[in-house]
Amino acid sequence: MILVTGATGFLGAELIHQLTAQNCKVRALKRSNSVIPGLIKENNLIEWFTADINDAATLTDAFESITQVYHCAAFISFNPKDKAKLLKINIEGTSNIVNLCLENNVRLLHVSSIAALGNAKKGELITEKNYWEYDPGVHAYAISKYEGEMEVWRGIAEGLNAVIVNPAVIIGENAGFEGSGAIFKLVKNGLKFYTDGATGIVDVVDVAKCMVLLMNSENSAERYTLSADNLNYKDFFAEIAKGFAINPPAIEAKPWMLGIAWRAAKFASIFTGEAPALTKDAAKSSFNLSYYSNEKIKTTININFKPLTESIRDVCVALDKR
Repeated sequence: MILVTGATGFLGAELIHQLTAQNCKVRALKRSNSVIPGLIKENNLIEWFTADINDAATLTDAFESITQVYHCAAFISFNPKDKAKLLKINIEGTSNIVNLCLENNVRLLHVSSIAALGNAKKGELITEKNYWEYDPGVHAYAISKYEGEMEVWRGIAEGLNAVIVNPAVIIGENAGFEGSGAIFKLVKNGLKFYTDGATGIVDVVDVAKCMVLLMNSENSAERYTLSADNLNYKDFFAEIAKGFAINPPAIEAKPWMLGIAWRAAKFASIFTGEAPALTKDAAKSSFNLSYYSNEKIKTTININFKPLTESIRDVCVALDKR
């Protein structure tokens, strides 16, 4: 049987949808307060199991009769206040999964992030071989994903059969207006600004497809960047605006402008009691020019990624119906 952590999340639900479509039985991990997505509701091939990846005792029972584990569970935040939670879930939780995979001789596919990849030399693409260097200014999410990945490499050194994927920004209609869907919501609501940054983007369907193919391959002790293509934020926002048939953001935001914006958001949060809409880390990340190579995954499993113009259009069509 297959175990999937983070089963009710955006990626976990798509992965389970594809696995069960292939008639695979899945034991899906969820927390007691999790809401099961409509995509995988009322599916007889899913056995739901309530457990927390930070609770090793209950997690142990979930591994009974398991042969493969997809570790999708993670916490994502760019709010500095969430640092302790990020480290606990993304590092300690991953360590628990690694240890149980070792104890039960189970093959693991770990979902890391492009945030755990290093920086390329000027004029070069970021690849799986780039070395991640600690920077005092790096955000806690990147640290947590890198250290979580290091737990998997530690397991591999101890004999774990595992592969790692490093997805770029994942988009898809079932994200709604959460996660990457928040970007679509901003543009739809009339966002006026864009930043001079760039990143890799990939469709959630392709990410899950790559994961299944890698899990069922003979590859081990390897990591793979999952990115369909690289887009400058200006072009990304323009494609979204095109999908909604509205005008694209036309004003380039300078660092000093976002500096004022994140400070204002932080100040406002004092009175609202809610997390700031923009954090210093998120503002800083929006100016990074990060271009990723997908040659390794394409060569390994011979996949053709869905063009981002099609993915963005499909997401816009779906969100317009909400």
